[in-house]
Amino acid sequence: MSTYTPTPAALGPGKDFSESRRWLQLVVGVVCMVATANIQYAWTLFVPEIQQTFGWERASIQIAFTIFVLVQTWLAPIEGFFIDKFGPRLMVAFGALFIGTAWVINSQATTLFGFYVGAAIGGIGVGSIYATCINNALKWFPDRRGLAVGLTAGGYGAGSAATILPIAAMIESSGFQETFFFFGLLQGGLAFVAAWFLRSPKAGQVKASDKLNQSRRDYTLREALNTKLFWLMFLMFICVVTGGMMAVAQLGVIAQDLGVKEFKVDLYFFVMAALPLALMLDRVMNGISRPLFGWISDHIGREKTMVIAFTLEGLGIIALGAFGHNPWAFLILSGVVFLAWGEVYSLFSALAGDAFGTKHIGKIYGVLYTAKGIGALFVPVGNLLMEATGTWSTVLYTVAGMDLFAAFLAIAVLPRVFKAHVARSGGVASPPSPLGPKGAAQAHA
Repeated sequence: MSTYTPTPAALGPGKDFSESRRWLQLVVGVVCMVATANIQYAWTLFVPEIQQTFGWERASIQIAFTIFVLVQTWLAPIEGFFIDKFGPRLMVAFGALFIGTAWVINSQATTLFGFYVGAAIGGIGVGSIYATCINNALKWFPDRRGLAVGLTAGGYGAGSAATILPIAAMIESSGFQETFFFFGLLQGGLAFVAAWFLRSPKAGQVKASDKLNQSRRDYTLREALNTKLFWLMFLMFICVVTGGMMAVAQLGVIAQDLGVKEFKVDLYFFVMAALPLALMLDRVMNGISRPLFGWISDHIGREKTMVIAFTLEGLGIIALGAFGHNPWAFLILSGVVFLAWGEVYSLFSALAGDAFGTKHIGKIYGVLYTAKGIGALFVPVGNLLMEATGTWSTVLYTVAGMDLFAAFLAIAVLPRVFKAHVARSGGVASPPSPLGPKGAAQAHA
């Protein structure tokens, strides 16, 4: 059915719209995301240590990463159902217990199966927290969806920036098992405490955007799946997310194979190995990109922002394949790739909220988010392709082509499909006229 979200002025006396309340919810959501980030983004630091300790093939170890992403993403529709049913507090608390347990299991694992179990449990935990916090941001900020989900997703993208160096240092001094155990308890505990401050907005507590086209309908999952727009977004999501997933999981391995991993970067005031510095810079760039591109999309539209970001990522990956043997080029270009890639999690979620409403957005974006799981399937395939061709350039050029194809769809197909979709669903929401339908028609004549 059609819905209308009133502005503060339309709420009437005693029903004031509280900016501070929704910004507090956003901050708590970001804290929860920061606590979960290392399970994905610090994994690349552990892979060489696991391989050195147990002697397993890298491709076999990276299956754990693939399992993590598949579980995190492909269970998102189910998690969306429970978000809509139980609300954000219980879902994030549940996820916090699982992310802590995952790294405790990794700290004790002595077989590949043990790491696979830890990855699956971590995927459930991260998926529950991630989906809930994005869902909450979409509901609290219909007028600033790009910025809100960008800041929330940015907490996940940049959340590991502050802990990359401590984790790397602890791995070197105490071993990866103790590092898994300590940071598992720390991260899980932080998310569990933060969970109890979350809640969803009440009806009429937030206002709609007056700048962007947004559907007046709250689509059900079945209705959303029956639209061309959903499947176009799904295809574009897969194309763009693949390159970023490859970089996240394989950056340490790529740096080693390109011969730049141990290069000492001298910045005059400190000296650091190229890989840890690249990881720290990349987390920052990844975190910046999500609110930055989200904010841009709130002003110029999601489609135009996608064209800019996807093209930048494709060209950055091509340049990384061509010039990545140079340590300075590796640092700069990996940062460019992460800057252009991180925004997918703000743009696609914001566009989904614009197109399908927020009543069932947990389930709808949950299905859309499974595109990340499909992209994760290319991570072990990338290892095999590199071993077959003897170079990472083949892998990087392939995913760059997918990015540029998504940019083409964003400029040539998406605007037309989205415009038709919004027109069918009633266009931009506007407040009911006090003159009534007839008076409103005369006033706008």
